[in-house]
Amino acid sequence: MAPPNLAARRRELAEAWSSRAVRRGLLGTVLLFAGSLTPAYLPQNSPWWEPLRALGLDSWPVRVLGTALAVAGLGLLADAWLRLRPRPTLVARPWAVCLLWSLPFLLAPPVFSHDAYAYAAEGWLLRNGLNPYENPISVLPGAFADQAAWAWRYTTAMYPPLSLQLFHGLVILAQNNPYVAATLMRIPALVGVALIVVLLPKLADRVGVDREFTAWFAVLNPILVIDLIGGAHNDALMMGLVVLALWLAFDRRFWLAAITVGVATSIKQPALLAAWAVALIDHPWESFRWRDSLRALGRLALATAIGAGVFAGITWLSGLGYGWVWAATVPGAVITLAPTSLIGGAALAILTLLGQPEAAVSAWNGIRIGGLALTGVAMVWLALTVGRRRPLAFLSWGWLLFAFGGIAMNSWYVTWGGLLLPLTRPSDRVVKLSVVVMATLLTYGAGGLAWRNDAIGLVFGAAALLLALVWRHTQAHAQSTLELQEIHR
Repeated sequence: MAPPNLAARRRELAEAWSSRAVRRGLLGTVLLFAGSLTPAYLPQNSPWWEPLRALGLDSWPVRVLGTALAVAGLGLLADAWLRLRPRPTLVARPWAVCLLWSLPFLLAPPVFSHDAYAYAAEGWLLRNGLNPYENPISVLPGAFADQAAWAWRYTTAMYPPLSLQLFHGLVILAQNNPYVAATLMRIPALVGVALIVVLLPKLADRVGVDREFTAWFAVLNPILVIDLIGGAHNDALMMGLVVLALWLAFDRRFWLAAITVGVATSIKQPALLAAWAVALIDHPWESFRWRDSLRALGRLALATAIGAGVFAGITWLSGLGYGWVWAATVPGAVITLAPTSLIGGAALAILTLLGQPEAAVSAWNGIRIGGLALTGVAMVWLALTVGRRRPLAFLSWGWLLFAFGGIAMNSWYVTWGGLLLPLTRPSDRVVKLSVVVMATLLTYGAGGLAWRNDAIGLVFGAAALLLALVWRHTQAHAQSTLELQEIHR
């Protein structure tokens, strides 16, 4: 006989499977898996190509078909997510839904991003005794370097030392196999997602916000499923550790929470901002009177010092140093969805076309640096206004400000603040805007896939499909809300 806990988990999985929306989402991730087996995100040295070519599946019509399948998969997953928005009749457990939706990605190559291949290549540098802060991936030509995107082959590493050592360990675990090493990058990502799935709903209970809404908005969000699990980004482990640190802070284990922030920062640097929340969750900065300010500033300094000290200790143990500082601008080397990147890229193109290359470069750099400076000012203002008494709101909104106002923005950057947004008690208008942003980011991801597969026309279909789904959901939710209000009257 199965243990009681195991039997309960099986029942919860069965309940999730009984939901038509859950099965629809699973079909969506299966189609995304099929769409990933195309040149868009499948390097030419991938072991997938041998069977695909043997079956005659290396042609333009197949690339178009793969893109269409991926676009359909995005639509199905987004539709399933919207249909699962909390309501009285919804019984599926979020962890079970997330598990079912993730299963196809466990067999897939990294999707919608080449970053996992770059992680493996940086681990390969360490395997050969080279410091990724001093040597770009291209220093070691071969299968590892060939997997990485061209944009990152000639830049040094931007990730903190613990991330690099994890990459190194996973290359060893893969027995130096380039493709296997890239897919194993999902192991730390899955650990991070597991922490999010388990602890974020519990955090919602501690904060006093809707647990089901938090689980729906964050745990089941298509961006988490696609980017953090499918794409194997190290942001997953960073955010899992941040959520753990916040849970520890609510449990009044300040020192352990601050240490966890330091470990998270050693995975990815933006995690250090969580020290603000860890310091003030249990001791808000009530006023600017000198006693309140001195007490708050003291805790902030201590939390930051502990986090930075742990980071420094891990850096010292790694022996790698702080070379990531010189690569901090690397993400901004390509045009992304960040507003300053789009505006700067447009200025660069126009001035170059007008025969002013030097002015073009100056405008490109000036716009991005100016945007980053304004973002910094806005974050300080947010910290001293909202953040004093609502540290979780500052952490969520501050990260979102940084994601949109920085020199680069990718969809997985939005998970930093987006995962915590339900804990801030967002208004219905903010939730609607967030759903639209999610649809836009998914459309952008589909656009990248279509561009690389020479099927750019399909991106317009993706945009129309996702926006239609969002419009239908918004109208249906508004009608449902009105009906519930009438019943309660």
